[in-house]
Amino acid sequence: MRKIGLIGGMSWLSTRTYYEHINRLVQARKGMQASAPMLIDNLDFSDLVRLSNADDWKRAAAVLADSAKRLEGAGATALLIGANSMHKVYADVAAAVSVPVIHIAECVADRIAGDGRRKVALIGTRNVMLESFYRQKLIARDIELLPPEMEFVETLDRIIYDELLLGKATRQSERELKTILTNLSQDGAEAVVLGCTELEMIVDVDANVLPIYDCTRIHAEAAVAWMMGEG
Repeated sequence: MRKIGLIGGMSWLSTRTYYEHINRLVQARKGMQASAPMLIDNLDFSDLVRLSNADDWKRAAAVLADSAKRLEGAGATALLIGANSMHKVYADVAAAVSVPVIHIAECVADRIAGDGRRKVALIGTRNVMLESFYRQKLIARDIELLPPEMEFVETLDRIIYDELLLGKATRQSERELKTILTNLSQDGAEAVVLGCTELEMIVDVDANVLPIYDCTRIHAEAAVAWMMGEG
Protein backbone atom coordinates (compact mmCIF):
# COMPACT_ATOMS: atom_id res chain seq x y z
CA MET A 1 0.00 0.00 0.00
CA ARG A 2 1.07 3.55 -0.69
CA LYS A 3 1.57 5.84 2.31
CA ILE A 4 -0.83 8.75 2.83
CA GLY A 5 -0.19 11.95 4.80
CA LEU A 6 -2.84 13.78 6.84
CA ILE A 7 -2.60 17.44 7.83
CA GLY A 8 -4.57 17.20 11.05
CA GLY A 9 -5.42 18.90 14.31
CA MET A 10 -8.22 21.06 12.87
CA SER A 11 -9.73 19.86 15.23
CA TRP A 12 -8.07 16.80 16.80
CA LEU A 13 -11.57 15.28 16.90
CA SER A 14 -11.64 15.50 13.13
CA THR A 15 -8.22 13.87 12.93
CA ARG A 16 -9.43 11.01 15.11
CA THR A 17 -12.38 10.51 12.75
CA TYR A 18 -10.10 10.41 9.70
CA TYR A 19 -7.78 7.93 11.41
CA GLU A 20 -10.64 5.63 12.36
CA HIS A 21 -12.36 5.78 8.96
CA ILE A 22 -9.16 5.11 7.03
CA ASN A 23 -8.07 2.20 9.21
CA ARG A 24 -11.50 0.58 9.20
CA LEU A 25 -11.65 0.85 5.41
CA VAL A 26 -8.19 -0.70 5.09
CA GLN A 27 -9.23 -3.51 7.44
CA ALA A 28 -12.34 -4.17 5.37
CA ARG A 29 -10.24 -4.56 2.25
CA LYS A 30 -7.04 -6.14 3.54
CA GLY A 31 -8.11 -8.15 6.57
CA MET A 32 -8.64 -7.53 10.26
CA GLN A 33 -4.91 -7.49 11.04
CA ALA A 34 -4.19 -4.78 8.50
CA SER A 35 -3.68 -1.11 9.35
CA ALA A 36 -3.18 1.96 7.22
CA PRO A 37 0.31 3.21 6.33
CA MET A 38 -0.14 6.87 7.13
CA LEU A 39 1.62 9.91 8.54
CA ILE A 40 -0.16 12.57 10.60
CA ASP A 41 1.07 16.09 11.26
CA ASN A 42 -1.27 17.27 14.01
CA LEU A 43 -1.31 21.09 14.04
CA ASP A 44 -2.26 23.31 16.96
CA PHE A 45 -5.77 24.41 16.07
CA SER A 46 -5.70 27.29 18.55
CA ASP A 47 -3.50 29.12 16.05
CA LEU A 48 -5.92 28.46 13.17
CA VAL A 49 -9.41 28.83 14.59
CA ARG A 50 -11.89 31.51 13.44
CA LEU A 51 -9.68 33.09 10.79
CA SER A 52 -11.26 36.38 9.77
CA ASN A 53 -9.10 38.41 7.38
CA ALA A 54 -6.67 38.06 4.50
CA ASP A 55 -3.60 38.15 6.76
CA ASP A 56 -5.03 35.36 8.92
CA TRP A 57 -5.60 33.17 5.88
CA LYS A 58 -2.18 33.96 4.47
CA ARG A 59 -0.64 32.80 7.74
CA ALA A 60 -2.79 29.65 7.70
CA ALA A 61 -1.71 28.90 4.15
CA ALA A 62 1.93 29.07 5.22
CA VAL A 63 1.33 26.80 8.22
CA LEU A 64 -0.45 24.17 6.14
CA ALA A 65 2.09 24.39 3.31
CA ASP A 66 4.90 23.76 5.79
CA SER A 67 2.98 20.79 7.17
CA ALA A 68 2.55 19.40 3.65
CA LYS A 69 6.29 19.69 3.03
CA ARG A 70 7.06 17.83 6.26
CA LEU A 71 4.71 15.00 5.31
CA GLU A 72 6.11 14.75 1.81
CA GLY A 73 9.64 14.74 3.19
CA ALA A 74 8.69 11.92 5.56
CA GLY A 75 7.50 9.73 2.70
CA ALA A 76 3.82 10.50 2.08
CA THR A 77 2.85 9.79 -1.53
CA ALA A 78 -0.37 11.85 -1.37
CA LEU A 79 -1.88 14.25 1.16
CA LEU A 80 -5.20 15.08 2.81
CA ILE A 81 -6.18 18.36 4.46
CA GLY A 82 -8.24 17.11 7.40
CA ALA A 83 -10.69 20.02 7.50
CA ASN A 84 -13.31 21.23 5.04
CA SER A 85 -12.80 24.93 5.81
CA MET A 86 -9.02 24.76 5.34
CA HIS A 87 -9.53 23.83 1.70
CA LYS A 88 -9.74 27.57 1.21
CA VAL A 89 -5.90 27.45 1.09
CA TYR A 90 -5.80 24.25 -0.98
CA ALA A 91 -4.00 25.91 -3.89
CA ASP A 92 -1.18 27.11 -1.64
CA VAL A 93 -0.77 23.68 -0.09
CA ALA A 94 -0.83 21.88 -3.44
CA ALA A 95 1.75 24.28 -4.87
CA ALA A 96 4.13 23.59 -1.99
CA VAL A 97 4.57 19.88 -2.74
CA SER A 98 5.07 17.57 -5.69
CA VAL A 99 2.69 14.83 -4.48
CA PRO A 100 -1.08 14.96 -5.06
CA VAL A 101 -3.33 16.68 -2.51
CA ILE A 102 -6.74 15.01 -2.61
CA HIS A 103 -9.44 17.70 -2.57
CA ILE A 104 -12.38 16.86 -0.32
CA ALA A 105 -15.00 18.80 -2.32
CA GLU A 106 -13.92 17.19 -5.60
CA CYS A 107 -14.38 13.74 -4.04
CA VAL A 108 -17.84 14.70 -2.83
CA ALA A 109 -18.81 16.24 -6.17
CA ASP A 110 -17.76 13.03 -7.95
CA ARG A 111 -19.91 10.95 -5.60
CA ILE A 112 -22.99 13.17 -5.93
CA ALA A 113 -22.70 13.35 -9.72
CA GLY A 114 -22.22 9.58 -9.87
CA ASP A 115 -25.43 9.10 -7.89
CA GLY A 116 -27.31 11.31 -10.35
CA ARG A 117 -28.39 13.89 -7.78
CA ARG A 118 -28.58 17.44 -9.02
CA LYS A 119 -29.95 19.62 -6.20
CA VAL A 120 -28.29 19.50 -2.80
CA ALA A 121 -27.72 21.62 0.28
CA LEU A 122 -24.30 22.28 1.79
CA ILE A 123 -23.95 22.75 5.54
CA GLY A 124 -20.84 23.54 7.55
CA THR A 125 -18.98 26.53 8.94
CA ARG A 126 -19.68 30.04 7.74
CA ASN A 127 -16.84 30.14 5.23
CA VAL A 128 -17.73 26.74 3.75
CA MET A 129 -21.37 27.73 3.31
CA LEU A 130 -20.87 31.28 2.03
CA GLU A 131 -17.58 31.41 0.14
CA SER A 132 -16.91 30.08 -3.33
CA PHE A 133 -13.82 27.90 -2.76
CA TYR A 134 -15.91 24.90 -1.73
CA ARG A 135 -19.21 25.55 -3.47
CA GLN A 136 -17.61 26.03 -6.90
CA LYS A 137 -16.28 22.44 -6.87
CA LEU A 138 -19.85 21.16 -6.68
CA ILE A 139 -21.29 23.67 -9.12
CA ALA A 140 -18.59 22.71 -11.64
CA ARG A 141 -20.20 19.25 -11.81
CA ASP A 142 -23.61 20.73 -12.65
CA ILE A 143 -24.82 20.26 -9.09
CA GLU A 144 -27.31 22.91 -8.02
CA LEU A 145 -26.78 24.18 -4.48
CA LEU A 146 -29.57 25.66 -2.42
CA PRO A 147 -28.72 29.24 -1.44
CA PRO A 148 -27.51 29.42 2.17
CA GLU A 149 -30.05 30.80 4.62
CA MET A 150 -28.35 33.16 7.06
CA GLU A 151 -30.36 31.85 9.99
CA PHE A 152 -28.99 28.36 9.33
CA VAL A 153 -25.48 29.74 8.78
CA GLU A 154 -25.45 31.47 12.16
CA THR A 155 -26.86 28.42 13.96
CA LEU A 156 -24.41 26.00 12.40
CA ASP A 157 -21.40 28.24 12.95
CA ARG A 158 -22.31 28.59 16.62
CA ILE A 159 -22.86 24.86 17.12
CA ILE A 160 -19.60 23.93 15.38
CA TYR A 161 -17.30 26.45 17.06
CA ASP A 162 -18.89 26.73 20.50
CA GLU A 163 -19.76 23.06 20.98
CA LEU A 164 -18.52 20.44 18.54
CA LEU A 165 -14.92 21.66 18.29
CA LEU A 166 -14.84 21.42 22.09
CA GLY A 167 -16.09 17.85 22.02
CA LYS A 168 -19.64 18.71 23.11
CA ALA A 169 -22.65 17.11 21.43
CA THR A 170 -25.91 18.27 23.02
CA ARG A 171 -29.47 17.09 22.48
CA GLN A 172 -30.45 20.68 21.74
CA SER A 173 -27.96 20.86 18.87
CA GLU A 174 -29.21 17.52 17.54
CA ARG A 175 -32.74 18.92 17.51
CA GLU A 176 -31.62 22.12 15.78
CA LEU A 177 -29.81 20.12 13.10
CA LYS A 178 -32.84 17.90 12.57
CA THR A 179 -35.00 21.01 12.09
CA ILE A 180 -32.52 22.44 9.58
CA LEU A 181 -32.45 19.19 7.61
CA THR A 182 -36.25 19.00 7.58
CA ASN A 183 -36.46 22.57 6.27
CA LEU A 184 -33.88 21.83 3.57
CA SER A 185 -35.94 18.85 2.46
CA GLN A 186 -39.04 21.05 2.24
CA ASP A 187 -37.00 23.55 0.18
CA GLY A 188 -36.35 20.88 -2.44
CA ALA A 189 -32.93 19.49 -1.51
CA GLU A 190 -32.38 15.93 -2.76
CA ALA A 191 -29.50 15.41 -0.33
CA VAL A 192 -27.29 17.24 2.16
CA VAL A 193 -23.53 17.59 2.12
CA LEU A 194 -21.91 17.57 5.58
CA GLY A 195 -19.18 20.15 4.98
CA CYS A 196 -17.78 19.84 8.49
CA THR A 197 -16.24 16.70 9.96
CA GLU A 198 -17.52 17.32 13.47
CA LEU A 199 -21.16 17.43 12.35
CA GLU A 200 -21.05 13.62 12.44
CA MET A 201 -21.36 14.02 16.21
CA ILE A 202 -24.96 15.24 15.97
CA VAL A 203 -26.20 13.92 12.61
CA ASP A 204 -27.19 10.31 11.95
CA VAL A 205 -25.42 9.90 8.63
CA ASP A 206 -27.06 6.58 7.75
CA ALA A 207 -30.67 7.31 8.79
CA ASN A 208 -32.05 10.75 8.14
CA VAL A 209 -34.85 12.65 6.47
CA LEU A 210 -32.50 13.22 3.51
CA PRO A 211 -29.56 11.25 2.09
CA ILE A 212 -26.38 12.53 3.75
CA TYR A 213 -23.04 12.91 1.99
CA ASP A 214 -20.48 12.62 4.77
CA CYS A 215 -17.47 14.51 3.40
CA THR A 216 -15.01 12.98 5.84
CA ARG A 217 -16.03 9.42 5.05
CA ILE A 218 -15.91 10.10 1.31
CA HIS A 219 -12.49 11.79 1.64
CA ALA A 220 -11.22 8.80 3.63
CA GLU A 221 -12.49 6.41 0.95
CA ALA A 222 -10.57 8.38 -1.68
CA ALA A 223 -7.45 8.16 0.49
CA VAL A 224 -7.76 4.39 0.79
CA ALA A 225 -8.31 4.07 -2.96
CA TRP A 226 -5.01 5.94 -3.41
CA MET A 227 -3.28 3.66 -0.90
CA MET A 228 -4.48 0.64 -2.86
CA GLY A 229 -3.07 2.06 -6.09
CA GLU A 230 -6.46 2.89 -7.58
CA GLY A 231 -5.97 6.67 -7.70
